[in-house]
Amino acid sequence: TALPICGTQDIHIDLERKISKFHDREDSILYASCFDANAGIFEALIGPEDALMSDELNHASIIDGIRLCKGQKHRYKHRDMKDLKEKLEEVKGARRKLIVTDGVFSMDGNVAPLKKICDLADEYGALVFVDDCHGTGFLGETGRGTEEFLGVSGRVHIINSTLGKAMGGAAGGYTTGPKELIGLLRQRSRPYLFSNSLPPPVVAQASKVFDLLMTSSELPKKVVANTERFRKRMTDAGFTIAGDNHPISPVMLGDERLALEMADEMLEMGIFVIGFSFPVVPRQSSHSRPTERRPFPR
Repeated sequence: TALPICGTQDIHIDLERKISKFHDREDSILYASCFDANAGIFEALIGPEDALMSDELNHASIIDGIRLCKGQKHRYKHRDMKDLKEKLEEVKGARRKLIVTDGVFSMDGNVAPLKKICDLADEYGALVFVDDCHGTGFLGETGRGTEEFLGVSGRVHIINSTLGKAMGGAAGGYTTGPKELIGLLRQRSRPYLFSNSLPPPVVAQASKVFDLLMTSSELPKKVVANTERFRKRMTDAGFTIAGDNHPISPVMLGDERLALEMADEMLEMGIFVIGFSFPVVPRQSSHSRPTERRPFPR
């Protein structure tokens, strides 16, 4: 049943507290997925008197969530701080201004310039929202994600992330940030109010992963080592690898058919690789995407 009715158990509350401690934030709220977390935040937070600036390559769930809000909506060019500044200048008079970005853009594995984004937010009195689904648990020295990786811990106002990747791999998502925001979401976020709570086994699994990460940085360090090794060996072999030294390591092939055939042949060899082509990625950007994980043997 729904979390506010009788779907909240002690383990759900305990997991929310662990998430807050992990990210060093005041409070957190659980969702069935990060797609739900993204669907539930913008409508609750951004009204007609507010303005929102979103990176043009943000994840589909962010785009869908933004469509639900009634504020002014602006897209800035991908990681283009000059364009973002121009958009912020245009909405100077808005009651509330929110900059929205992925921490890591999942198709190419490149990282948002968070320091510059936070600097602009300070200059214009804006809030910063980061979807860190592709950073939480392995990016940064202790796996705290993109803000730790880029040395801006604590400067991001709102973080949405997932429990369905590095943090357990089953399901679940969350928002973490100021206590007032989380209180607002508990009252006004529709996916939280009208959707089922996380199953207890999923909660227990995610909770254990947070325990592991808060007691040791061994797992993130192994992912970093595997990523560096894979990228170097593939580059030495003549392949073009996109991204910013992230475990998402797109092997850029440019040809749609080649990318899919390569992925199929790799799968037949027992190597898990996925081919991406239009419309998931732009034409001429077809690629195969392996993702480094901790258990990979050297």
